[in-house]
Amino acid sequence: MNDAGDVTRQGRSARVAEREPSGWAIGWTFFAGSILVLVGIFQMIAGIAAIASDDLFVVTQEWVFQFDVTTWGWIHLVLGAVLLLSGIGIFTGNVAARVVGVVLAGLSAISAFMWLPYYPLWGIVIIALDVAIIWALTTHGRDSLSDHSTRSPV
Repeated sequence: MNDAGDVTRQGRSARVAEREPSGWAIGWTFFAGSILVLVGIFQMIAGIAAIASDDLFVVTQEWVFQFDVTTWGWIHLVLGAVLLLSGIGIFTGNVAARVVGVVLAGLSAISAFMWLPYYPLWGIVIIALDVAIIWALTTHGRDSLSDHSTRSPV
């Protein structure tokens, strides 16, 4: 009885290891990588605009998170570059890039929230995209292409 249980477990493990990744998982992973790249570019554009011209973004009220616009520009530029690199890493199937992507999307959402007094519509769009990234990277877990990246295509 013990040998039969081991054979059943081994057969089940072999079937799971040979299972093809879900089309949905691949699609959502590709979506998350694409949106990470897009949000990275958006953040970099906002950063460059803030660094180039302090007059472009105007604050009408006093807020708790009040930095110089140039400081915000550098924050967005660096965060955008790292988001862009993480998005590219998602396309390689790197599991670490998925984890970094979730963390960075969270940081991006927080920075966009803090950016709301400067440019509310832009901040809301970035927050929505970041939530979509987090959902797409965490929904399918093991069923994504990244977990099968070590397998030979043959």
